[in-house]
Amino acid sequence: MLRVVSWNINGIRRPLQGVANQEPSNCAAVAVGRILDELDADIVCLQETKVTRDALTEPLAIVEGYNSYFSFSRNRSGYSGVATFCKDNATPVAAEEGLSGLFATQNGDVGCYGNMDEFTQEELRALDSEGRALLTQHKIRTWEGKEKTLTLINVYCPHADPGRPERLVFKMRFYRLLQIRAEALLAAGSHVIILGDLNTAHRPIDHWDAVNLECFEEDPGRKWMDSLLSNLGCQSASHVGPFIDSYRCFQPKQEGAFTCWSAVTGARHLNYGSRLDYVLGDRTLVIDTFQASFLLPEVMGSDHCPVGAVLSVSSVPAKQCPPLCTRFLPEFAGTQLKILRFLVPLEQSPVLEQSTLQHNNQTRVQTCQNKAQVRSTRPQPSQVGSSRGQKHLKSYFQPSPSCPQASPDIELPSLPLMSALMTPKTPEEKAVAKVVKGQAKTSEAKDEKELRTSFWKSVLAGPLRTPLCGGHREPCVMRTVKKPGPNLGRRFYMCARPRGPPTDPSSRCNFFLWSRPS
Repeated sequence: MLRVVSWNINGIRRPLQGVANQEPSNCAAVAVGRILDELDADIVCLQETKVTRDALTEPLAIVEGYNSYFSFSRNRSGYSGVATFCKDNATPVAAEEGLSGLFATQNGDVGCYGNMDEFTQEELRALDSEGRALLTQHKIRTWEGKEKTLTLINVYCPHADPGRPERLVFKMRFYRLLQIRAEALLAAGSHVIILGDLNTAHRPIDHWDAVNLECFEEDPGRKWMDSLLSNLGCQSASHVGPFIDSYRCFQPKQEGAFTCWSAVTGARHLNYGSRLDYVLGDRTLVIDTFQASFLLPEVMGSDHCPVGAVLSVSSVPAKQCPPLCTRFLPEFAGTQLKILRFLVPLEQSPVLEQSTLQHNNQTRVQTCQNKAQVRSTRPQPSQVGSSRGQKHLKSYFQPSPSCPQASPDIELPSLPLMSALMTPKTPEEKAVAKVVKGQAKTSEAKDEKELRTSFWKSVLAGPLRTPLCGGHREPCVMRTVKKPGPNLGRRFYMCARPRGPPTDPSSRCNFFLWSRPS
């Protein structure tokens, strides 16, 4: 049996945060090893790894018992990226990054690109520069003993942002390139499996709120999937595509079979999501060899869950890994020169060591002679500045003779005292002035006391009370607007419960309240 699993991991380094009590150098290897052991598959395809080549570490890329292959985003750091881990008993015979062939090395590539004349070179490079596709080609043996070729296309398809129409065009062009390459491989005689995050919920049964979505069936991505996939329940030839959705082949009417949920709204608690991850196989392969297709919603660690399939074939491992394997990268293969290489002393022959030692001794003797000569020609401290001694720190604090000093005998002219001018002349005026002065002091003390009291009350009062939502009368949660616009950065209160169907009373209510600025 051959077991393949696909998972949008939403950052391959994120699961490392949950690994504790491990050495830093061994932490990555332990975490990735745990993930692969938990998925228990011969071939594991990961999407959205969010790692670039400069950030890829050896423990993360090379796991004992597996050979791995990575495709990186060349435009942005921490964005996109896919990776495929194959057990040693399922080592591929070829591996290739991208769909267009522009990144092919002509050595160990998969080949079979089809007719791509409708794309420009710049467009092909842009489609493959985000690290969204990785191909591995394997030899398999059927239960009849026949050896065949199987090509796995690990894809992370683009997301169509409603606010950026150009991304929808990019997504549809990526779909078109993917279909051309897959059909070319089929035409060359290879079986093909397309697995990964396709970023489209195909049928209304695959989306939690398809009824309320406007023009659900008219979405370009869904129309593309209609043309790619065969509808097993329809006998019309117009619905026969080259591939089959393996999960719907085994579970055609299973509701709530979702693979992606919003992590911000906590929608996974109430299974309020959509099915974006697929294992698509060519018609002959699915009908003849697929034994099961499954979802793993119990596996946590991402906003997606793993999906997979089991085939009644055995893998025929290649004798050597393809050149794209990460263990052949210069930084991991030991062929890349590092700075430490230039700081470690090299071993020298005895003759060379003796000549070097003699040269060092001669240099040391010459240096000592030069120092002695410099000391003999240097003037002694008694000869330097004999007429002018070295100044002490105290000399800078003595009065300078150039500054005239005031004589104690000189009398300064006396000025009339202001107190005498302000003194009241009569006892009544004295009493009134005393009363006014006392009232002023009392008023100042009172104002100061009130000011201090109000200050400490504002400090110690704490934050404002959290409002209660209208639907459940429970404390709300505060959120911040992140969407560009006039309200960017403003805070608001909303129901703290997870998002769910509107008919479910345990799901989030529609309470909303802007937070007052503090």
